[in-house]
Amino acid sequence: MCNEFSTDDFYWMKQAFQQADIAATEGEVPVGAVLVSNGHLLGVGRNQLIGSHDPTAHAEVLAIQNACRQLKNYRLPKDATLYVTLEPCTMCVGALIHARIHRVVFATPEPKAGALMSARKLLEDGYYNHKFEFQCGCMREECSLQLSNFFKMRREQKKLEKEA
Repeated sequence: MCNEFSTDDFYWMKQAFQQADIAATEGEVPVGAVLVSNGHLLGVGRNQLIGSHDPTAHAEVLAIQNACRQLKNYRLPKDATLYVTLEPCTMCVGALIHARIHRVVFATPEPKAGALMSARKLLEDGYYNHKFEFQCGCMREECSLQLSNFFKMRREQKKLEKEA
């Protein structure tokens, strides 16, 4: 689960963090993801739910879609790793299972909706025909702070709107 991380893990998580930064500037919850195979970037994604009017436009799903379009295949390579700044939800874990991801590295747990180790532990249920490895904690402090700052700013904006 929460193990040591390689230099490559930090490199790719920084790329996911940059996607999360872009999402925040677009008014989206700052979650970013990158999909990598054999040291090559296959796909990127960032939350785009609000702007696209699509509840499925999570960073993980968009990174998978981006990669699969480039590969012209709905299955990912056997060594594919997804780096994402927040623990995936149930929907995203389902997409990762169907795409046959090999490994997921996420920065920070999601206590309310995380589906790997927090609110749910879906891979432990034994219902799925595919399981993947996962690790948490790579750039945890930075990604957690990014999310906290975003929600703090959003609360302050709502407070100002009420006062106006």
